[in-house]
Amino acid sequence: QAQLVESGGGLVQTGGSLRLSCAASGFAFTTYGMGWFRQAPGKAREYVAGISVDGRTSLAGSVQGRFTISRDNAKNTVDLQMMNLKPEDTAMYYCARGYGLPTSYDSFVGWGQGTQVTVSS
Repeated sequence: QAQLVESGGGLVQTGGSLRLSCAASGFAFTTYGMGWFRQAPGKAREYVAGISVDGRTSLAGSVQGRFTISRDNAKNTVDLQMMNLKPEDTAMYYCARGYGLPTSYDSFVGWGQGTQVTVSS
């Protein structure tokens, strides 16, 4: 069955960087848009970024200019490069799959278990 496994989370200071990776298996990766969303304690799930099969990208306004999403269709992976991290970026980050270019949380049809990102002030 479809599986998405995230890695790369951790604790970082304000202004630091992290790179999240997601390994996909069990489905036709090159027919799905991919992306990331996050959820902080007590808050709703928040769309972060999406990327289509052909590499078109979408980013939430809150991460524009700081985060970059990329995918490797040969390796079935999707990455999220996060720079200039802020305490408000603290959340569980989930890799997700969807259709076309995912541009909202509702675009996603499946996701992994998540990886925790904590940004200290």
